[in-house]
Amino acid sequence: MLVLLPPSEGKAASGRGAPLRPESLSLPGLTAAREEVLTELVDLCSGDEDKARDALGLSEGLRGEVAKNRELRTAGARPAGEIYTGVLYDALGLASLDAAAKRRAARSLLVFSGLWGAVRVTDRIPSYRCSMGVKLPGLGALGAYWRTPMAEVLPEAAGSGLVLDLRSAAYAAAWKPKGEVAGRTATVRVLHAPTRKVVSHFNKATKGRIVRSLLTAGAAPKDPAELVEALRDLGYVVEAASPSRAGAAWALDVLVDEVH
Repeated sequence: MLVLLPPSEGKAASGRGAPLRPESLSLPGLTAAREEVLTELVDLCSGDEDKARDALGLSEGLRGEVAKNRELRTAGARPAGEIYTGVLYDALGLASLDAAAKRRAARSLLVFSGLWGAVRVTDRIPSYRCSMGVKLPGLGALGAYWRTPMAEVLPEAAGSGLVLDLRSAAYAAAWKPKGEVAGRTATVRVLHAPTRKVVSHFNKATKGRIVRSLLTAGAAPKDPAELVEALRDLGYVVEAASPSRAGAAWALDVLVDEVH
């Protein structure tokens, strides 16, 4: 099972350990593309600060994020699972998983990123600010930039099993599963059952809980149909729609009564 996650806008501070080693990150087929984005971002943030802030979509109160990006090559690095914070990651609670669940997380979780393309939660990275919606002066929109390298690398990373896609739309733009990979991919919406509306906060929290439940239970669904059964066994209310055509993903709705 491969689980595709969005990053978080807010991130923990960089560590005091060794700095980033781009060549050590997972998915080495993305190394050259990562180096291009990293160089462009550091150069941008080493110049006019207001220009950098505008390009990154940062408010005046987040001006310090520009300085953070300027030091990416020398800042200490920590496992990505410690860097990413926010609602989904709080609910996922990687640090409190038992040893077996942590090993499953290391194998199965892939976090998409405007800067790194995608990383494993065990990859050591510095704290940064660069969303997939950013347009860098020399590279353009990152969602479009990442499509070619992702298309070359991600099908192999997906292997032959289930792909559980929990990304937001901006990050989904960087790689869309195609062909037989799409047929074993499941996307998930979380709906407030009484209103059947998506609410952003509890949508993220529930997705984090879903991943935690699967990791803790040691569930290993091989395809979307088995995922539906596994989630129901774990107490989730799930409605599923199998693809109406070949090469399309399954669509799952998880219904939640309480918004929290």
